[in-house]
Amino acid sequence: MDFTLWDVLRNLLLAARWTVALTVIAFVGGGVMGLVILLARISTRPWLVRAASIYVGLLEGTPLLMQLFLVFFGLPLLGVNADSWTVACVTLSLYGGAFLGDIWRGGVQAIPTGQWDAAEALGLRRTAQLFLIILPQAFRLTSAPTVGFLVQLLKNTALTSIIGFDEIMKTANAITNVIFAPSAVYGFASAIYFAMCFPLTRLVKRLEVRR
Repeated sequence: MDFTLWDVLRNLLLAARWTVALTVIAFVGGGVMGLVILLARISTRPWLVRAASIYVGLLEGTPLLMQLFLVFFGLPLLGVNADSWTVACVTLSLYGGAFLGDIWRGGVQAIPTGQWDAAEALGLRRTAQLFLIILPQAFRLTSAPTVGFLVQLLKNTALTSIIGFDEIMKTANAITNVIFAPSAVYGFASAIYFAMCFPLTRLVKRLEVRR
């Protein structure tokens, strides 16, 4: 089969759609999980704090590739037949939740205690204090590292090619096996990753300045 450079680029761009989709789903899922982890880690209940700390420690302390393998091969043992798309979304969401929860916890802890006292003086309950006063400030403080993690998450989607998810890296590997031109193929793949990540890295720098 004859491939032109345009054919290579077109196939990689088509695969990039799945990379972007996985990144968005994992970031949203990780955000929801991260909020749960955040609430648990700042809870007044010691068992919740301990459980969330263990979760974060396990997810941050083990390679993402190992987590993908555990979910991919572990679910069938539990009687759950999941395709590579489902495994990738679930694993990256759990992974993202650990990191985002930790990032946001740092933002909450950076808020002066006087903010809590002022909110309490207004007669707000703890939940209202958290969601109306503390979290908006914490999210603003952590906007740069949050977007920075999004960049990391986007790049880490390349690991899902190991479990058969058809994103940029898997497509690049398949094309390379056909045309035997790894320099050109992986060069195009790198350029696509750069084009997606560069605007986000610029946004991180702007957010750091504004913060």
